[in-house]
Amino acid sequence: MTNVETEIRRNVPVAEQLEVLKRGVVDLVSEADLRRKLEKGAPLRVKLGADPTRPDLHLGHAVILRKMRQFQDLGHKVIMLIGDFTATIGDPTGKSKTRPPLSLEEARANAQSYLEQCRLILRQEPEVLEIRYNSEWLEQMGYKDIIGLTAKYTVARILERDDFTKRLQAGTPVSMHELLYPLTQGYDSVALNADVELGGTDQLFNNLVGRALQKDYGQEPQVVLTLPLLVGLDGVEKMSKSLDNYIGLTDEPHVMFAKLMKVPDPLLENYFTLLTDLPGERMAELLAVHPVAAHRELAREVVAWFHPGADLDSAEARFRSVAKGGIPENLPTVSVAAAELDDSVDPGRISMAKLVVLAGLEPSNGAARKLIQNRGLKVHGEPYVDPQGQVQRTDLEKEGGLVLQKGKDKFARLVLSS
Repeated sequence: MTNVETEIRRNVPVAEQLEVLKRGVVDLVSEADLRRKLEKGAPLRVKLGADPTRPDLHLGHAVILRKMRQFQDLGHKVIMLIGDFTATIGDPTGKSKTRPPLSLEEARANAQSYLEQCRLILRQEPEVLEIRYNSEWLEQMGYKDIIGLTAKYTVARILERDDFTKRLQAGTPVSMHELLYPLTQGYDSVALNADVELGGTDQLFNNLVGRALQKDYGQEPQVVLTLPLLVGLDGVEKMSKSLDNYIGLTDEPHVMFAKLMKVPDPLLENYFTLLTDLPGERMAELLAVHPVAAHRELAREVVAWFHPGADLDSAEARFRSVAKGGIPENLPTVSVAAAELDDSVDPGRISMAKLVVLAGLEPSNGAARKLIQNRGLKVHGEPYVDPQGQVQRTDLEKEGGLVLQKGKDKFARLVLSS
């Protein structure tokens, strides 16, 4: 079932809702509270706070967004809270040193891209989606308000956070504004009167602060529900663009398919659980057979979710062709202006490194030469090893142009523009 084929379901039995909502969950504080809230029959207010420190999302973000979507499909309202104000503080979670804060302008610019990508997963109907910015209330708070907020929590409780304790023991400074971050995030739950707060396992402490503050402010404490951090394609670190072990939400279908075929075998069950709606019995069947079949099913399920209507057979055929050393059809074509050749030291030629940059395979000539030195570039399927090499004008004028390949599945066809 793809993300556009589900409808909002009303009055689903509580036991069935719990079965859906508990899938893949690590912490649930507490199940009894969640059950009691669901039994009231009214739509819950489900909060997810996000500091938009980066403008792009990957499947690691999709894990928690899919859980939000499950709440929506059951008729509950999810609140996508953009932490534009808290981004100016800098979340210290998991950091060994103070995290550089963003300006409000930077945070809001990132938020636009963030929300656009969230639309790939979240329903957009107003009855099940609310978008808020915490600058709405935090920017208005005066010094008296801040003092009142800090009076509701002790230093000892704040220092229960492992990352603060470790930094203090190591002699690494902890700034006062970092100690305020959990309280500030927790106050968001008060401002929104949240019934449930979602987060990664690294957010458990902050979300529990919100639960405690709600009680102090006379509200019914929120349920805290955490999900695991998705391990990336390296099989070791959490998925991250900076580590280049990620699968982007906006990757093209064939790119996403190829990357999912590379998921390490030990992570297959985790990916199935967190990124698909396949029943446990079907997952067990797939994991019991050859891992290639399981990878194939995973790739088709996930690509279908993010790219409804995509030609999955074509994406799979392309993957198989590339895996066998072939060159797929329908490559992205890049036109090279004749002036690029005329401006070169040797008229009628252009450096291969410059072509690699023009093709979008590397960001700079230096990076391109390093790619070539490391035997990471192929031309028409054959390794290219001369970092100082040049290409003649006639090579770009030939039928089919010049096909460059970085690694196993990044291609570009370069032709001379007319």
